[in-house]
Amino acid sequence: MEIALVGIGKIALDQHVPAIAASPDWDLAATVSRKGSVDGVESFTDFAELLERRSDIRVVSLCLPPVPRFDYAAAAIAAGRHVMLEKPPGASLSECHRLIDMAQAQRVSLYATWHSREAPMVAAAKAWLADKTLRRLQITWKEDVRRWHPGQDWIWEPGGLGVFDPGINALSILTEILPDAIHLTGATLEVPENKQGPIAASLRFAHPAGAEVGAVFDWRQDGDQIWTIEAETDRGRLELHDGGARMVIDGIEQSADGPALAGEYPRLYARMAQLVASGGSDVDLSPMRHVADAFLLGRRETVAPFHE
Repeated sequence: MEIALVGIGKIALDQHVPAIAASPDWDLAATVSRKGSVDGVESFTDFAELLERRSDIRVVSLCLPPVPRFDYAAAAIAAGRHVMLEKPPGASLSECHRLIDMAQAQRVSLYATWHSREAPMVAAAKAWLADKTLRRLQITWKEDVRRWHPGQDWIWEPGGLGVFDPGINALSILTEILPDAIHLTGATLEVPENKQGPIAASLRFAHPAGAEVGAVFDWRQDGDQIWTIEAETDRGRLELHDGGARMVIDGIEQSADGPALAGEYPRLYARMAQLVASGGSDVDLSPMRHVADAFLLGRRETVAPFHE
């Protein structure tokens, strides 16, 4: 099936292009970008031109930053195309709900992807927690923004999410593995005096069974990068490390059960193929709701300016 990739930046080149190339379901037929392109693939600089000239391409994958993404998604849906959204699915919850309504009206598939949910041990962690009583859960997500987002000024602007750009990955795992719904009760957002978005955040959640649930995100991490979720239950302790790639139960490293499609993004594209084939959509906004609540409830603290 032919697909168009819109927004040929770092994430597209690092993850989307290789995933599409390795997929038996997809053929990268065109790209849209102001600057980027993929060798051997027809390229456009204008999305409207793509929609007009390539009516044979029925699926569009959007890798643009969240703020401009709505207009592209709305145009694609209005043109009857199926749409795949890089995380987060939009710049606001309202526009995401609007896209859901539009996709339903046009009878096209809409997929809000959360790549971290496809990490190798996330499903196993969900299964292990399903029949246990949670007592405490702590997320520690610390990375170096200079390493992962070099020169990406948009990420500091309103709608760019700041440290919640990686933090929402942790929240996507959290909302996938917990059997009970939680809600945010408080947050502290550390914002550099020369930026709009936070460089660090701490979150507190309410859990229906009274478990202590919290998260710490920080973009100032030197050395080893930390993407860890630790859960203490009535019947043992679970640790997810490396963003869900590794799982430890009571100190013992676990291995994945059975063969799995390699890589988070290949699994996303396999899921998109299923949705298009079945005429379904998958738009879970729960990770984004927690981020929105953090901005609503968070206490803002100004910290030292950040420079690349």
